[in-house]
Amino acid sequence: MAQAFLPQAAGQLPTPSKTSVREVGKCVRFSGRSLTQLSLELVVILSEAISSVTPLRCLLASHTTSAARSASSQLRSRALLPTPRVAMFSTSRQFRYASHVPKEQPGDEADDVLFGSLYGVRTVELNRPKKLNSLNGSMARKILPRLREWENSQMANMIMITGAGPKAFCAGGDVAELARNNSTKEGQQKSTDYFALEYQLDHLISTYSKPYIAIMDGITMGGGVGLSVHAPFRIATEKTVFAMPETTIGFFPDVGGSFFLSRMDGEVGTYLALTSENLHGVQALYAGIATHYLDSSVLQPLTTRLSELQFKDHASMQERLTLINNTLAEFTTELPAPDSYPKAKNGNISGELREAIDKCFSFNTVDEILAALRREEGGTGKIAEWAKATIKTIAMRSPTSLKVTLKQLRLGKNWSIGETFVREHEMAARFMQHPDFTEGVSARLINKPPTKPNWQPATLEEVSDSDVDEFFVLPEDVEPMELIEGSPASLRDYVDYPHARFGLPRERDIEAVVRNKGRQGANGVENEVLKQWNNKPGVSEKVADVLERKTTTRGGELHWKDRQRASL
Repeated sequence: MAQAFLPQAAGQLPTPSKTSVREVGKCVRFSGRSLTQLSLELVVILSEAISSVTPLRCLLASHTTSAARSASSQLRSRALLPTPRVAMFSTSRQFRYASHVPKEQPGDEADDVLFGSLYGVRTVELNRPKKLNSLNGSMARKILPRLREWENSQMANMIMITGAGPKAFCAGGDVAELARNNSTKEGQQKSTDYFALEYQLDHLISTYSKPYIAIMDGITMGGGVGLSVHAPFRIATEKTVFAMPETTIGFFPDVGGSFFLSRMDGEVGTYLALTSENLHGVQALYAGIATHYLDSSVLQPLTTRLSELQFKDHASMQERLTLINNTLAEFTTELPAPDSYPKAKNGNISGELREAIDKCFSFNTVDEILAALRREEGGTGKIAEWAKATIKTIAMRSPTSLKVTLKQLRLGKNWSIGETFVREHEMAARFMQHPDFTEGVSARLINKPPTKPNWQPATLEEVSDSDVDEFFVLPEDVEPMELIEGSPASLRDYVDYPHARFGLPRERDIEAVVRNKGRQGANGVENEVLKQWNNKPGVSEKVADVLERKTTTRGGELHWKDRQRASL
């Protein structure tokens, strides 16, 4: 019998020394009283306390009973309190860490990853250009131990990862090989083991104790996103093409997609996850995927310049990152217009398109999202055309993938970074047993020419809630994935990116300035944001777009448009 990976019903508060890891499926009960019996105030106090727990080295329980959630929501509406970013919490379930770091195996390719050094810079070059540098087990087994080695080396100041060849940083994982494995139970387990290896690497990067710079010069999709998006510095160029195309092949946006997509502005992450929309060049910067945009011609001089940096022995991680950020600014030039990419006409996610995305993709079911898109389709102009095309795109995706992905993103808002990878590993294992993954990869990537996948089930209506819930269940006979523990200086488990300040300001950052400086008008708000972000290129353009969509002007003062609260 399987145990729910998310709490579903009230249980007993477990005693850490006497409980197994599977008891995370039980919900919390205090002194014999269920959460629904607690006062509204206590529910809020508890959730606030949970959200502040550090270090968060445990898998956490994200959901109480629906009644408790409703009670907390009502109190917040009355008191105008912000909703906490609650890390899931369980005293009985701790992350499991591997006793050793994976190493190369006989048969691994010799030169699929190249390592180098230039003074204090350590370089990782993905070296499968004919395969668009797609990631496989051989590569992950090389990179993991090298990163751990450099973490303990006083000579290594920073890590820079790149892709060989002119086309791609990394186009994803080598899913064709995985699909071929899945004809047997043993093959499915082999595929699942690969995902564990990949996610261990992604998690190590996300908590790495030294500056890590990802050069997203070319195609950056799937597995390539996992190697880059969790880094403090993510550099896009004119050749960058970003996408999370997993629903196209009967899978889900993994490699930490539950975490980074659910934390993007508005419903941009939901849109990118369900549609696999491409972002080109500077569009990745404005969307928040990249932290910097540079022309590819300066990448070699940049590497040389970074190698010249010298950190003081006592410099903190933040001081080192700030120095690197200031150095990257030396190579920044005027940004191209985000609408200057003919192949990505919907990648400029701003203005009325952004408003339509937030409106249509804010629902919690795919059916409601499609209904909202049909309403937009009934209009005129570019948004109606976009809605029609988006409906057609979603209709081509795996129905199971669509429903699982939407639930994943809604739940992922409350997952910590460590929990994200552990949960996604179990989801990946489920998909290896589901026919849609092998069917999608075969139809889209293996068959020449590509064919139309035969999804099972074939329609959204045939995918039940219980079918979706199975992807969020941990079988009793399966232990959670082990993580690779970093050095003592590695980042603690977190529920929000600790280095977000190096990218463009997020919408909530701009909102905070509006609420504090709105009396100074649009110019005052823009100047304040520019000051806080050191006149970073792209800030003015993003502020202008956000103010146009999210504020009103009364008497020369700027006011944030608060969402209308539901009456109680």
